[in-house]
Amino acid sequence: MPPAPFLIVIATACSYVVAVLIGVPALVPVLNTLPAFPFMIGSLRRGQVGEAITRMLVWAAALGVCATAFSYLRTAEAGRLFLHGEAYRREMFTFLLTGVGPEGNIREFLPQHALHAVLFSVMALATGSIAAMPMGAALMNYMAYYVGALAASSAHPLRAVALAWVPWALIRIGSFVALGVVLGGPVLGRVFRFPYAIGRQRRWIALALAGLAADVALKWALAPSWRDMIRLAAGW
Repeated sequence: MPPAPFLIVIATACSYVVAVLIGVPALVPVLNTLPAFPFMIGSLRRGQVGEAITRMLVWAAALGVCATAFSYLRTAEAGRLFLHGEAYRREMFTFLLTGVGPEGNIREFLPQHALHAVLFSVMALATGSIAAMPMGAALMNYMAYYVGALAASSAHPLRAVALAWVPWALIRIGSFVALGVVLGGPVLGRVFRFPYAIGRQRRWIALALAGLAADVALKWALAPSWRDMIRLAAGW
């Protein structure tokens, strides 16, 4: 049998094909989550929290690659399919062109980041991440849509993609994945009847919280200058 990461990548890619065929934006994050969730549960049942996090990081990477590629190749269709995609693209394009917007203003982006982190964490704890992971998929999809749309309008698409997936966003994604796995464990343990002690996962929680703090610090420090690099790669 092929290894789990390979199956997660292939199944995640297939979820986008199914999403296009169904054409219901609200179902896209759910379809994206279904392929990976059983693998996360399987790792947690064996007490392998690190493995579960690794598998979900593979899933998040597959989401990013698939959604970015789809948005680059079929930008208009992706804009209709991904929730909040077009609104986020406009926000980010405005920031790139003018420097105006939440991306470069900590007073605007910090409350939004905090809200997302708290909401995601509460949903993970309350639902065993059954609701949190689709939320994460939705966030990934609209970020990827902006990146793909940027590449489609850029003079140097690959360079633009590499720069638009900014390092602080990647750290944030990793932190959300860790929180989703660790905080989802108590409910999943009760539902699927396996032992799980969240008190033993303090290291993962601390790493995730440190990642969220690093996300804010790096974004605050680097977003304005990073904007110039993206514009140069885009040829704007």
